[in-house]
Amino acid sequence: QVQLVESGGGLVQAGGSLRLSCVASGNIGNINAMAWYRQAPGKQRELVASISSSGTTNYADSMKDRFTISRDNAKMYLQMNSLKPEDTAVYYCNADWRRPMYAPRTYWGQGTQVTVSS
Repeated sequence: QVQLVESGGGLVQAGGSLRLSCVASGNIGNINAMAWYRQAPGKQRELVASISSSGTTNYADSMKDRFTISRDNAKMYLQMNSLKPEDTAVYYCNADWRRPMYAPRTYWGQGTQVTVSS
């Protein structure tokens, strides 16, 4: 089992910045890629950014110029700059777990609320 705990969310004015953190614990030795997702009220959960175990990153087009994902072993971060009201959502940490001879697993954190006021 892997546990993911996010932190760093909060209320910020448009144009401001926040840094989200995700700490993984438990059986972290087989975590492959990690990612941030978000879900706004009434909308589907969407990918924000992902980072592989080797550090390769991928961003949603609308966020690539404002958000930066990084990772340090079992910790993952999302630096969010120039925040907009439409960035308001619950942000979730995601981990892809893989081990030979075992079925792959996906783990989710409980989410952290980000609210951007206009």
